[in-house]
Amino acid sequence: MHGTQTSLAALERSAKKLILVGGKGGVGKTTCAAAIAMHMAAAGKKTLILSSDPTPSLSDIFEQTVGAHETSILHAQRLTALEISPEIVMEKWMERFGQEIYEIVSSFADLDYEFVRDYIGSAPGIAEEYLLYYIMELVREGRYDLVIWDTAPAGHTLRLLHLPEIFLRHLEGATRFYLNLYSYVERAKETVKLKKGKRSLLAIISGWQVLSHDIARFIRDERLTEYIVVTIPEALGVRQTERIIEDFDTHALPVHHLIINHCIKQADCLFHQARKEMQARYIQLLSEQYAKRLHLLLLPLLPTEVKGIEGIKKISRLLFAKG
Repeated sequence: MHGTQTSLAALERSAKKLILVGGKGGVGKTTCAAAIAMHMAAAGKKTLILSSDPTPSLSDIFEQTVGAHETSILHAQRLTALEISPEIVMEKWMERFGQEIYEIVSSFADLDYEFVRDYIGSAPGIAEEYLLYYIMELVREGRYDLVIWDTAPAGHTLRLLHLPEIFLRHLEGATRFYLNLYSYVERAKETVKLKKGKRSLLAIISGWQVLSHDIARFIRDERLTEYIVVTIPEALGVRQTERIIEDFDTHALPVHHLIINHCIKQADCLFHQARKEMQARYIQLLSEQYAKRLHLLLLPLLPTEVKGIEGIKKISRLLFAKG
């Protein structure tokens, strides 16, 4: 197939700081993310692999406990793993934004700090939005040369990547609301408390707008960020991949690599022969659609499950084989 490549070796030489691995559930995202992270760490890059999947499986694939704290992976130098739960994300969000939220709300009403923080923090999308900020800060801190993000299944990830634009639209409406409220209160001559906080209030709103623009630029920056989509050569996998890549294009997100996983290389029975022929149709379809603009990589179906350091190394060798 024209345009199909056999390696991710070029990534090793790149200056990328964040690699996001996405796709529909059950296609091998975590396996590929772990293998990429293992290879990059072995190549000398201090690497963090982070999972935001609500049901993370880094602990299972590495065969050691990985939780909400950065954990060194045994027998793999320079490799650290982290499973970040929604609860931890919310905790960190409250540490970062709780006081600012309270300052805004308390400009208009005398409410308890914990009530305001918890009420606003429970709004839909807040935890997801903060996750983007958290990952951006992780990259910019510079403690790691590379962050590999093993994302949740496709729908969750795509919603996550839309959030900077959604947040900006919300802030534009919120800003108008606050300014209108200022005007109304001033006309009512009840502005003592509000005037006292006016400068900080507008500064906070402006800071949020800058932050949202910053996140949007960060996730689109091809110098820093790489998107890898993983799929399987079956109808549902192909259709979901088409939707993912179309959505990435719509939001100007730089996806360059498509891994087609679980490909049958040699058919040794009628069953595998039939599946190989079925897969060939979908592989050809993906090649015709994407080979001119994406690097396609075929990953074979293996006879054993992939887990543990040696199993992950096997996938790493396949992904980064030269020649």
